[in-house]
Amino acid sequence: MATFLLKTEPSTYSYADLVRDKRTHWDGVRNPAAQSHMRKIAKGDELLIYHTGDEKRIAGLAKCVRGAYPEPGHEEETTAAGDPKFVLFDLAPVKAAGDGATLKVIKADEQFAEFALVRQARLSVMPVPPKIDRALRKLASL
Repeated sequence: MATFLLKTEPSTYSYADLVRDKRTHWDGVRNPAAQSHMRKIAKGDELLIYHTGDEKRIAGLAKCVRGAYPEPGHEEETTAAGDPKFVLFDLAPVKAAGDGATLKVIKADEQFAEFALVRQARLSVMPVPPKIDRALRKLASL
């Protein structure tokens, strides 16, 4: 089981929206690097939901309930490797986070210096290495 971090603008779709909806699909991502990570997301993987904008914090934990599949309307588009160019996956909420895992706290801690959230600020979907996963969950009270 892997962990990924998903970034969202809370005014567009927040963790609270996911709790209300009980399940949703994660789509609309066009960045090739983020799509590459999305293709690896499988049922059972855990997902840290990160709010951008004014919050800049991990807002909650979700679980993938249906792994990556071709985005409707784009089924015929493929990468050079023959993979679906645009994928999405379904997720459900698990637990809301505390307020401790803010970007400010994460950037101030040397153990996160190489993490994509710090190094590639615009990347919207990223894998979370196990050691960083444990540390982020502790900060976020997850």
